Amino acid sequence: MSNRVCVGVIVGAHGVRGTLRIKSHTVEPSDLASYGPVEDEAGKPYRLTLIGEAKGVVTAQLQGIDDRNAAEALRGVKLYVPRSALPPADEEEFYYSDLVGLRAEASDGSELGRVKGVFNFGGGDVIELTGPKGPLMLSFTRATVPVVDIAGGRLVVELPEEIEARPDDAEEDGGNDGE
Repeated sequence: MSNRVCVGVIVGAHGVRGTLRIKSHTVEPSDLASYGPVEDEAGKPYRLTLIGEAKGVVTAQLQGIDDRNAAEALRGVKLYVPRSALPPADEEEFYYSDLVGLRAEASDGSELGRVKGVFNFGGGDVIELTGPKGPLMLSFTRATVPVVDIAGGRLVVELPEEIEARPDDAEEDGGNDGE
């Protein structure tokens, strides 16, 4: 379990006085400011003051950032808080950061690798595993990952059936090859 959790990422400047647009990773975007000071990847602390919300992001001011150039220079910077600042997860809930490093195993007990991260690129959550067969990215749903056992240091993965297109499938489907 990591001792820091990423709660947001700076996506750009808002205005000319150093206000930032931040994509919040918290359930309620405005909660970003409720965990105390934030840190960048290097551990540099910032006091964050929430200003408002705009187009799917929060707008905020970081202490010491007072012009647009300074704000733009922070684009892409991830913001962290200590894991201890977050409320405890409810039963049957967990923080995605708690999954990183867990052993991933198939339902038959064979090891698939370790959890590298959980992401959302807009189409739903995706879990990335690294293992002996290389990286594997799967939809992070209860059907695909039915067991999350933080205390046991593992999760169980139901691998989906692979769908493979074969050249002769077009003929069987009545496919038209331009004739």
